[in-house]
Amino acid sequence: MRFLAAAIQMNSGGDKQANIDKALQLIAAAARQGARLIALPEYFSFLGSDDERQNVSEPIPGGPTVGRLAQAARQHGVVLHGGTILEGDPLVAPRVYNTSVVLDEQGRYLGSYRKIHLFDVNIPGQVESCESYTLAPGAKAVVLDSSFAKLGLTICYDLRFPELFRTLALRGAEVIFVPAAFSLFTGKDHWEPLLRSRAIENQVYIIAPAQTGCDPVGRLYFGGSMIIDPWGTVVAQAPAGEGFALGMIELEKIGNVQRQVPCRAHRRLDAYDLGRE
Repeated sequence: MRFLAAAIQMNSGGDKQANIDKALQLIAAAARQGARLIALPEYFSFLGSDDERQNVSEPIPGGPTVGRLAQAARQHGVVLHGGTILEGDPLVAPRVYNTSVVLDEQGRYLGSYRKIHLFDVNIPGQVESCESYTLAPGAKAVVLDSSFAKLGLTICYDLRFPELFRTLALRGAEVIFVPAAFSLFTGKDHWEPLLRSRAIENQVYIIAPAQTGCDPVGRLYFGGSMIIDPWGTVVAQAPAGEGFALGMIELEKIGNVQRQVPCRAHRRLDAYDLGRE
């Protein structure tokens, strides 16, 4: 099967409705160019102060943002990965989940994934970022069936945990999403090498829509939204600023690469001592 996919790049801010309106415009533009599978970046609907996350959160799938995305998926006849949305849940309040949703061509909810790995770092005098102050971690790897491919879900910092990607690949994922708000500081050195590594070692397509520019708090984002094939080749990359990367997904490449480099068959689980270190 062959189909066009789009990884949307945004510079979201603190105005939730304005962000959603802009996302819908970019979805429509990508669909007009033939994209059948479209993905939004992390925090596409809100990228402001961490203290506001609880106030802008909503239930999933019953909230208004998923409703608007469902309408867009149905209108354009596309499978839509909704970046991430801040999901409110009384069980973890006042924290919220950072959650991805996927909708099919009829706007039906296929499933969701809550970000598992939270970025907590404190280097005195340099950087302090503690996602766990305002976010609760998810606890489940997710692979979803769609009309185009089996879809594996990850979010941003998950990219640094290859065991999650291997789990998704072993569960049959053919395309793995990495919606992100990768910082400029780490993104310039790590973003593309990590994405290409996850594609190569798991022999899957990677679709990585990202935030770019500066948010209202002054945080800078790398951008670099891209689509990568199972050989590790960058199929498409978004230009600077807001827009999207548009690339062809050819699922037969996955089998071809697996036959050329049959590394999955050569794994030595008996030698790894997984879980002991």
